[in-house]
This record gives sequence, C-alpha cells and structure tokens, in this order.
Amino acid sequence: MMNADTMIAHAEVAAASPVAPAAPVVLEVSGLSARYGKVEALHGAALKLRAGQIVTVIGPNGAGKSTLLNAIMGALPVNGSSSGRVLYEGHDLSSLDVEERVARGLSLVPEKRELFGTMSVEDNLQLGAYKRHRNGERDYMDQLDSVLALSGGERQMLAVGRALMAKPQVLMLDEPSLGLAPLITREILGIISALRDTGVATLLVEQNARAALQVADYGYVLEMGELVKEGPAGELAADKQIVESYLGLARK
Repeated sequence: MMNADTMIAHAEVAAASPVAPAAPVVLEVSGLSARYGKVEALHGAALKLRAGQIVTVIGPNGAGKSTLLNAIMGALPVNGSSSGRVLYEGHDLSSLDVEERVARGLSLVPEKRELFGTMSVEDNLQLGAYKRHRNGERDYMDQLDSVLALSGGERQMLAVGRALMAKPQVLMLDEPSLGLAPLITREILGIISALRDTGVATLLVEQNARAALQVADYGYVLEMGELVKEGPAGELAADKQIVESYLGLARK
C-alpha cells in the first residue's frame, strides 16, 4: 500500500486532470435549499459528482457546508427542512429517509464522527455493514480486511472505515481533518485519494481549503448559503481571489 505522501502526490497530479466526462454521474443536486425554522441556510445549490471523482466544497465557517451534506443525506435536524432535487443514479431521493439513502449507496461521515466509544473497532465497523447484513448479503463483511488496512486506530480513520463498510457508491465527508495533527491529516487525505481506484465518488467538505483542493478533482465555493464559484480544483487553487480568501494563510 502506498504511504500517505505518495498518495498525496498522486492526488495532486489527478487534481490537475479531472475525471473524464465519460464517467457516469452518480449524484446530481439541483435547486437544493434548506432552512432551520425561518432562517435559510442553503439556497438553490446545484452540483454533480461522477463515479471515482473527488469533489470538494470549500467556504468560511457558517457558509452552510454541513447543511449541504445533511440535506443531501436527508439528515437535517428536527427544526430543519429542505426542498429541491437529489438524484442518485438518476433516481430522485427527495422522499427517502436517511436509512433508505444509505441502502441506495450514500454514506455520510459527520463532523462529530459519532462513534460508539464502548464498542471495539471491529464492532463499530460491523455496525457500518448492518444494513447489508439485514438485507441478507452473505458477504456483508467483505470490506473488513481492506478497511482494517486503512485504519490506523484513529477515530477519524475508524469513522471513514465504518462508512465504507456499507459499500457506498457516494461517500460524503464533513471536515475530516478537523482537530487532527498535520501528519494524521495527510494520512486521512491519502486514504481519500486512494478511494478513486475503488470507483467510490467522494464529496468532501473541508475548512482546510488548500488540502482539499490538493486531493480533489473539482471544487465548489460556498458563501452565505450559495454556491458562488466552481471549476477544476487546480484552477480554483490558482484563482487569485480564492488564494487571497482561503489559501493565503494556509501556505507553508
């Protein structure tokens, strides 16, 4: 298995050459809005995600990045509501609950990770495959060895691994580097870049815009609940306005 530095280097090359247009669109969002009570947190969002592609959404705190992921997943809190279309492989998911969306092939690793501290690593991973087990899939543990190879015991790695146990086609990650040391952050991003080879499409929300654009193929900029800019990750990383707004302080 490649080390994290090698995978990051490969990711940077891939970011300069986006996934070919021939790759099928697995997730398409259009006109997606979300509100908490009377406050609109997301307005008219539209994005596409292709098989094997890493798409990132960057923006300041409070821009609505987590709301975007939760709205796609159907996981808004009780006081939240959404409107718009979420298509997975051409099928409208808008009327489906979280469990049904997971069964279709979507997984979300939330910012808080939501692991069960009283359970072992393996038990947490088995929980991720519970839906497949309940559906009668005899090989529901077929991801275990590969997932254990990715996990170094860190909570975030375990959270990602648990999501992968559901064998998703779309993996959504909310601030995977939050609170992590730089070395662990590079390992996490290396794992994310390696998922390209599995065909999993990844939607990555990150406060660390520089790191996100290094591993992504395509990117969106979210400000005050609206997607205001999009383009190949390499082009966004070279955009003067984005550099000044999001990348300047992160330059090492």
